[in-house]
Amino acid sequence: MALAFILASIAITLLCTLANRRRGRTYLLMAVSVLAVYALQPALPIRFLDFWLPTATLTLTACGWALTLPAAGQDWKRDRAAALLLVGIAVLIGLTRYLPVSLPLLPSRPPQMSLVGLGLVISALIVALLIRYGRQARLLPISALIFILGMFIALKCPPVTRQVSLLLRALNHQAIATANPLDIRWLGFSYIAFRILHTLRDRQSGRLPTVSLAEYVTYVIFFPTLPAGPIDRLERFVVDLRRPAALTAADWLAAGRRIVLGLFKKFAIADSLALIALNATNAWQVHAAGWMWMLVYAYALQIYFDFSGYTDIAIGLGRLLGFHLPENFNAPYLKPNLTQFWNNWHMTLTQWFRAYFFNPLTRALRSAARPLPVPVMIFLAQISTMLLIGLWHGMTWNFILWGLWHGLGLFFHNRWSEWTRGRLAGLARPWQKALNFGGAVLTFHFVALGWVFFALPEPSASWHVLLKLFGLA
Repeated sequence: MALAFILASIAITLLCTLANRRRGRTYLLMAVSVLAVYALQPALPIRFLDFWLPTATLTLTACGWALTLPAAGQDWKRDRAAALLLVGIAVLIGLTRYLPVSLPLLPSRPPQMSLVGLGLVISALIVALLIRYGRQARLLPISALIFILGMFIALKCPPVTRQVSLLLRALNHQAIATANPLDIRWLGFSYIAFRILHTLRDRQSGRLPTVSLAEYVTYVIFFPTLPAGPIDRLERFVVDLRRPAALTAADWLAAGRRIVLGLFKKFAIADSLALIALNATNAWQVHAAGWMWMLVYAYALQIYFDFSGYTDIAIGLGRLLGFHLPENFNAPYLKPNLTQFWNNWHMTLTQWFRAYFFNPLTRALRSAARPLPVPVMIFLAQISTMLLIGLWHGMTWNFILWGLWHGLGLFFHNRWSEWTRGRLAGLARPWQKALNFGGAVLTFHFVALGWVFFALPEPSASWHVLLKLFGLA
C-alpha cells in the first residue's frame, strides 16, 4: 500500500472518529470500507477487472452473511438499508465513468452502466436465493466452503491464473500474448476468504453470534485490516462495533504512537532494507559468503518491519475507531525456539490454522480406531499445517519448501523438547539464560535460512544461495 493511501486512510479514520456516534456508526464504517475495497484494488491490465473484483468481494461477503443466518430464521428485512447502501455505492462508482475528470476511487474507468446493472442484479439474485433456501439446504454451507477454497487455490496457482487471464483477455478482445498470472490480483482475498471461512465453520458448529448484514460486511472488509490483516474473530469484533467506547486521551496517545511506529517501520526501516535485501536479481550477483549473509539478514529484518509496520498502522487506526484489534507480532526474532517464534509471528494466521486445521486434525488422528504413535501424529499434523501455511502465500515449489522447512523444524523441536524436559529442568538460572540466548540465535538463523525459499521464485536460486552462504558454491 502506498504512503498516499495510508495517509488518506488516517485522514478518513480521523473524520470517522470525529463523526463517531452510536447511531449510524456501523453504516458509516461499512460505507467507508466498501469504498476502500474499490480504491485500494490495484490497477489491472484486463479491461474492467479492477471494478469487477471489488464487486465480487462485496457479493461474496453478502453470500457469506446469507449462509450464516440462523436456522430459526431472521427478519432480514431490517437489513434492507445495508443492502441498498451496498448497491448504491457500487452504482455511484459505476457512474463515475461519465464524469469529465477521473476520481481516485478506481484505477481505471468502470464498465458501462448496463453491464454494472446486470452484474448487480445477478449478485442480488444469488444473495436472495441463499437467504431463501440457504437455511434449508444443509449442503450449501459445505459447498460454499469448497467453493471459496477452490477460488483460493485458483488465485494462488500461477498456471491457473494465467489461464484465467487468457480467457478474460479473449473475452475482452485484448492481446493474449501478454497474459500473465499477475493480471489477476484480488486485493485482500486471502484475508477476506479466511474471515468468511471462519464464520461459515463457526455457524456449522453453532458458535457464531447472529449479526446484521452491515455488521458482517464491516467485519469482513474493515478497511484498516483489509490489505494485510490482522485476522480478527467476528464474535470479538462485533463487541467493539456495537459498544464503541468513548476515546480517552490515553486512547488517542496509544493510537498515535502505534501509527507513527508503523509508518517508521514500513517507510524508514523496511523500505531502506529493501535496497539491500535478498531478491531474485542480487541472489546471482553476490559471490562472497559474508555479503550473501548480509542480504539474508536484510531480508529477514525487512519482511518483519514491513509486515509488522502495516499491522501497527492497522491497530492504531482501529484504536481510533474504538476497536482493539488483535496483535499479530510480539518480538518473534527474540524467541528461544521455533514453536515460540510461530506463537508470536503472524499470530492471527497461526491461530486460524490451529483452530480450523491443526486441532481438528490432531483430534481426528487421536480418536481413530487404531491411533498412530504420538510422534507420527505430531509429524503429520505439523508438516501438513506448515505446508498449508506455505501454500496460503502461493502455490509454488519455493513456498512448499518453505512450509516443509518450518514443519520439519517444529517437529524436531517438539521431539527435542520432549527429550530434554526432565534433563534441563534443574539448570541454574545463569545457564537457563545462556540456553535461551543460544536458542534465540539458533532460531533466528533457522528462520532466516527459511526466508531464502520465501524470497526467491524458484528452487534453483534458493539452492544457489544456500550453498553460497556456506562457501560451497
